[in-house]
Amino acid sequence: MAAAAAAADKSPEELLCAAASAGNKDDISELISSGADPTYFDASGMTPLMHAATGGHAAATRLLLDAGAPWNALSPSGLSAGDLTSDPPTYDLLLDHALRSELILGTVARRQANSSDGVPAESYLDSRVSFSEDRVMDADSKAVMMEWERPLMEAHARAVCSGGGGKVLNVGFGMGLVDQAIQRYEPEEHTIIEAHPEVYARMLKLGWGEKKNVRILFGRWQDVLPQLGSYDGIFFDTYGEYYEDMREFHDHLPKLLKPDGVYSYFNGLCGDNAFFHVVYCQLVALELASLGYSTQFIPLPVKDCLSEQVWEGVRQKYWQLDTYHLPVCQAESEPE
Repeated sequence: MAAAAAAADKSPEELLCAAASAGNKDDISELISSGADPTYFDASGMTPLMHAATGGHAAATRLLLDAGAPWNALSPSGLSAGDLTSDPPTYDLLLDHALRSELILGTVARRQANSSDGVPAESYLDSRVSFSEDRVMDADSKAVMMEWERPLMEAHARAVCSGGGGKVLNVGFGMGLVDQAIQRYEPEEHTIIEAHPEVYARMLKLGWGEKKNVRILFGRWQDVLPQLGSYDGIFFDTYGEYYEDMREFHDHLPKLLKPDGVYSYFNGLCGDNAFFHVVYCQLVALELASLGYSTQFIPLPVKDCLSEQVWEGVRQKYWQLDTYHLPVCQAESEPE
């Protein structure tokens, strides 16, 4: 009687959270059929899907996803259902659903998110930037590039110069970390695209325009495309652009990258959420696969590089994960 009375005092959504936490498929189905809202957040900031995922209830998770539960909802601590589960089948189910959702609806979702959260390229290029020994900052105190990235940039340079140097293209100079590393491989030709006028002026002041094997193209990559050739290695790391801009750049890879060349990009997508980051790693890999490229992600630990002092004076921590996944992309070999 007491249990029945307690249940009677709860809303359908509270009962749905309880059923999800217990993995009770029958109760979940009945409550959803009766109109319980699967997008509900309870008093602790958890959705029914989060409760099901935390309990490792794959079947319950599938029911809730099919009913429209948002895979990308976040708890007050910034965790999604994918972050909360430790059950491999449940994790795989959430990842598969997230990829399908992004492939079908992602363009709209990303554009909506970008309109409120991003820094439009035009605004960034028209604004002032400031330089210091360990960072380049935009006018809103957000970091364009920071010194802690140096080991990552050296790894990117090693990847795109793995064929012995040759002709290398870098899109986005920033602090010049990757370009300094590329120069150590003595490439035959080193092309750098930089769109921000102050960064470009600093490049010239530092003598980059006087290096014999360096060619600097000032402007947005979209505008200097006709001046580009084909390259043995390409690195892409722009600031103030969105995922859709990188996707557009990828469409040009078949013309820009030699058949045996290596492409890499700064993999900062969703650097504040582990599950979202995995989703976007897989999403980019799928989209590159549609263009004929295979992608390998090399895990690089970065936790020791990111003390709280690193972020002093920076408005937004653009990377909060312990591991960076460095992408190495190459044309898929023809089947024998």
